[in-house]
Amino acid sequence: MAFNNVYKNKKVLITGNTGFKGSWLSTWLTMLGAEVFGYSLSVPTEPAMYEVLELGSKIKNEFGDIRDKEKFNEYVQTVKPDFIFHLAAQAIVSTSYKEPFDTITTNVVGTASVLEAIRNITWDCTCVLITSDKAYNNVEWIWGYRETDEMGGKDVYSGSKGAAELTIRCYWNSFIKDMKNIKFGVARAGNVIGGGDWAKDRIIVDCVKAFSKGETVEIRSPNATRPWQHVLEPLSGYLTLGQNLYEGKSSNGEAYNFGPRAEQTKTVFELTQDLAENWGIDKSKASKITGNIPFEEAKLLKLNCDKALAYLHWHSTLHYEQCVKVIAEWYKAYYEKSGEDMYALTKKQIEFYMNEAADQKLEWTK
Repeated sequence: MAFNNVYKNKKVLITGNTGFKGSWLSTWLTMLGAEVFGYSLSVPTEPAMYEVLELGSKIKNEFGDIRDKEKFNEYVQTVKPDFIFHLAAQAIVSTSYKEPFDTITTNVVGTASVLEAIRNITWDCTCVLITSDKAYNNVEWIWGYRETDEMGGKDVYSGSKGAAELTIRCYWNSFIKDMKNIKFGVARAGNVIGGGDWAKDRIIVDCVKAFSKGETVEIRSPNATRPWQHVLEPLSGYLTLGQNLYEGKSSNGEAYNFGPRAEQTKTVFELTQDLAENWGIDKSKASKITGNIPFEEAKLLKLNCDKALAYLHWHSTLHYEQCVKVIAEWYKAYYEKSGEDMYALTKKQIEFYMNEAADQKLEWTK
């Protein structure tokens, strides 16, 4: 059992379910006995975890644009979900430079579309809206950002996430906080890595594509540090927040950060070296540095997760070494076509994660 069994036999609607995080969340919720519904624009990559795991046959899915508020509202009214997890977004920084208008409308208008649908809900529903650590106005200080810090963003992607947060806040204060049937929370996380991601301009994706062909990976910002976390870390946070809201243990309308242990902050170069070692290739030939930096990226950004620890009794589970090991295991099984059932392997990794969390006596494992 986990999350006090609150998801068992419940209808859970995930927006952005065909994406990397959405595919892991769909799998986990299915394991928890939920009836999972998805709403996504398309299958975002080739290959895609959604298709590799054949999730289309395991959940109920609707394709549609999150910006189309009438269509999305109609779907919500048809499904009548007990829980909504809003993940649908344009999530790639490099894409935001090529498609700024689509990025802003997807991330801001798309969020408003979800909020409009929530306004029309007449049954009891618990809603968790996910934004990003990029929503904070990043001044590159060494401290982790707290939930009360300023929203903002110098680039289009960060600005779209900050604007999504402002949109959520004004809808909450103007409408949703007075709706007795709605439980409502916001989650922020970033730098999520794990098996099954094939999104563009992601360091792990670049590595595994190169390693699987015996090639060297090109890295553009070797000294950039990121607080890397396995995808299951924030997902356990989102599910914990959903559980606490559902059970009335968490205040409505609050935002929470979900991030890794302090030790997880590693450079891009360190991550590529450690992944190469787990892949079983020569670290000295694993990567080469290219001066090609097509867009400016933040050098330093991390979250303070004290609030999640204090109020939700949540903290991250995996150590950095465990995180890299399970990622290498997932991609090697896929690329080496060893006959391993990738859905079964994904479930096995979720079970491993849950067992590690139970050993640490995390409350959500009960």
